[in-house]
Amino acid sequence: MKSEKDLHREVLQELEWEPSVNPAHIGVSVKESIVTLSGHVSSYWEKYSAEKAVKRVSGVKAVVNELEVRLPGSSQRTDEDVARTVLKALEDSIAVPHEKIRVTISKGWVTLEGEVEWQYQKVAAESAIRHLTGVMGVTNLISVKPRVSPSDLKSKIEEAFKRNAELDAKRVSIEVDGGKVVLRGTVRSLAEKQAAERAAWAAPGVYSVENLVTVEP
Repeated sequence: MKSEKDLHREVLQELEWEPSVNPAHIGVSVKESIVTLSGHVSSYWEKYSAEKAVKRVSGVKAVVNELEVRLPGSSQRTDEDVARTVLKALEDSIAVPHEKIRVTISKGWVTLEGEVEWQYQKVAAESAIRHLTGVMGVTNLISVKPRVSPSDLKSKIEEAFKRNAELDAKRVSIEVDGGKVVLRGTVRSLAEKQAAERAAWAAPGVYSVENLVTVEP
């Protein structure tokens, strides 16, 4: 198991390696394999990218993202401007059924609501807007309610695990109850744990994933 000093050093290196992140104003602390990010960044996209970079580091079990978004003067937008930009981005995304999604904006913070049939559509809606100028944060309350739940759901997820280059399928077990999926086992990194969850969510008919996989480098 890595020492806190080694993990701290590797997290800093990964933040410096990530081109969309300026680590100059980011503080990093590590305790019991939990990484806390503090300080400020110039966009929500940078905050998101910093968290994603930390999760790639082997040995990180959890991330507490306390980064504050401070938009530079050139990026300041009214909520009306942000609303127009968000709505257009959702309409332009071929993966998003934009007519099923409601948008609320308060001081740059975007809340998405509505109902879709696939998890990838929920993810795509958030992905389409998190990089937009003026967005301070995103709360994704879109619910997934598929029309059909296939009887061979477990086998489809197992096949997806085997195809996933990021994931050691033998280390993760799958339990299925209707459209609810429970994942158990051990993996080597937080990124691998998330890869298992993404693969499970991608299966048609899944409406809930409980990820009980533990990270043991």
